[in-house]
Amino acid sequence: MSIVIKDALAILPQKGADVPGRHTIYIMDGKIAGIDEKPAAFPEDAHVIDGTNRLVIPGLINAHTHTYMSMMRNCADDLSFMDWLFNRVNPIEDNLTPEDAYWASLLGQIEMIRSGTTTFNDMQMHIHQTTRAVRESGMRAVICRGLVGSDYDRDDVRLQQALEEMEEGRECSRLTFRLGPHAPYTCSPDYLRMVADVAAEKGLGIHIHLAESVAECENLRRDQGCTPIEYALQAGVFNVPTIAAHCVQATESDIKIMAEHHVSVVTNPASNMKLGNGFAPVPEMMAAGINVCLGTDGAASNNAQNMFREMGFLAMIHKGTHATPQCVGAAEVFRAATINGANALGLNTGAIETGRLADLAILRLDVPSMMPANNPLSALCYSANGSEVDTVIIDGRIVMEGGELKTIDEERVYSEIRSMCGRLGL
Repeated sequence: MSIVIKDALAILPQKGADVPGRHTIYIMDGKIAGIDEKPAAFPEDAHVIDGTNRLVIPGLINAHTHTYMSMMRNCADDLSFMDWLFNRVNPIEDNLTPEDAYWASLLGQIEMIRSGTTTFNDMQMHIHQTTRAVRESGMRAVICRGLVGSDYDRDDVRLQQALEEMEEGRECSRLTFRLGPHAPYTCSPDYLRMVADVAAEKGLGIHIHLAESVAECENLRRDQGCTPIEYALQAGVFNVPTIAAHCVQATESDIKIMAEHHVSVVTNPASNMKLGNGFAPVPEMMAAGINVCLGTDGAASNNAQNMFREMGFLAMIHKGTHATPQCVGAAEVFRAATINGANALGLNTGAIETGRLADLAILRLDVPSMMPANNPLSALCYSANGSEVDTVIIDGRIVMEGGELKTIDEERVYSEIRSMCGRLGL
């Protein structure tokens, strides 16, 4: 499918900055084929999108989530982190079927598409179900099966399942994979070392939770004499490209370690605040040159999969914690939600440039929250709430237009979720 977005306000990278301006964008063969200049081979019968009162941005990248948790929304609230995880979430997970995970992932993907997210980095527990949902929804995803263990065991069942899923997912260009050791408190040093060795041999990256809570850090210091980030370093995790979720309790020396080893950090402000885990040292990580990305975490802790909500939080909370309005500005937040996530995941997305994959979100400007559009970058972080998203294009394909989803039967998903929640007693 070829698409032309005519004369729209769009945010493009120019000389190291993201600059809004009026542009016409040509899309062909899944990529951005031209900006303002019509490509020679561009077909005359291309689908035309009128850019009047529209703002085009790179599709947002949710760099850390668990989409199978979407049906746990609003059922594990106001609990301490360890109580939330072990006494509420884990028992629900134990009763989930693979089919449950499929419908829950579709629910999360509906919410993400409707709020302008085109790519998500998912840690899941039911193999094949998220990949199945992604094939149908049209989204782009990086998938890892959550891994836990205590031994250096290359025959580990979960690891073998993860590798099996990777093989089956290769035929879908929108799917890529990583290995996902869950966290230091569920993976022994030997197990982490084994996963890191396999990742290095197979050319894979790692996606892991690190330094999320005070209890995690205190327990690890008591038992291992180190921080979670030092623990991961010693186990060889950072020998391969690593995405570390949370890092709320990262110390100054932890930040130095991650900067030296080019670890990308995903901050999840809503989840971290809601679970009482605190505020990640994002300004300090940015100052150290760490690639900071943005994610929602799962709906069991965040209650939403809306990246605009996260952008608003990220743009605001550090101004308060650091008592300066210059702390983490709109431009930095926008990059955390787009190109930084793309770079962390190794994807040719995250910016509106010729040659990049055509993953775009188009927002309405003729709505109260975006009126007047004095500063589009500021509006995205301080004014927008996600409801402004009108059209979403992924891999050059329209998956939502005029607010109508083209790939997912929403009513069927909602019906299945209601039935599932009734069966699970949620």
